[in-house]
This record gives sequence, C-alpha cells and structure tokens, in this order.
Amino acid sequence: MKTQKKININLAFNLKEQKSMDELINNVKMWADEKNLLKKENCQAQMLKVLEEVGETAGAILKNKNQEIIDGLGDSFVTLIILCYQLEIEPKKCLQTAWDEIKNRKGKTINGTFIRE
Repeated sequence: MKTQKKININLAFNLKEQKSMDELINNVKMWADEKNLLKKENCQAQMLKVLEEVGETAGAILKNKNQEIIDGLGDSFVTLIILCYQLEIEPKKCLQTAWDEIKNRKGKTINGTFIRE
C-alpha cells in the first residue's frame, strides 16, 4: 500500500511585493472588464469555468503537484471573483456572509470533514 505524501505548499514570496486582497480583487475586476467578461449573460459559462478550475485543482491535489495546486486555487479565486461581478455581488460580501454563518459553528472533524452538531 502506498503512503500518501503530505502536501507541503511553500508560500515563500516577498511580502513587500504582496498586494492586498482588495488590490487583487480590483485587478481581476479591471482585467475582466477589459476582456468584456462582466456581463450577467456570461454567468452560466463563467460557472462552468469555476468548476473547471476547481476540478483541475482537485487533480493537482491528487497528484501532489504543489505549484499546480497554487495555480489552481488562484485560478479558482479569479473565476469566482469574475462570477461575483457578473452577478453584481461584491466578492467580499460573499466571504463575509460565509464567515458570519460558520464562525460560531460547533462540531468536530471526522475523516477530514467537519460535521456540525
């Protein structure tokens, strides 16, 4: 039986060059606007793009390919940000709503999955 390697993602980058989440979200929004992607009628195609990127990330995790994991997670963020703006929803509002919903949840982790009480 093969032993699965623990995923070790090294996030070594220069903090001086790191952009804030707000800057990154704005950069993605401007890029998508320049590419004419921020139209509500594009949201179904964009949702498929989100699923594609999440699927690629899952494949990278299964293969323990650290750089591909980082790329896939980043691409997933980008596609979700674009989808939010297509639906006229602020991405930070979605994250805040999710955080507010889970922050006080009680439960325990079983086989790697959090189970609510």
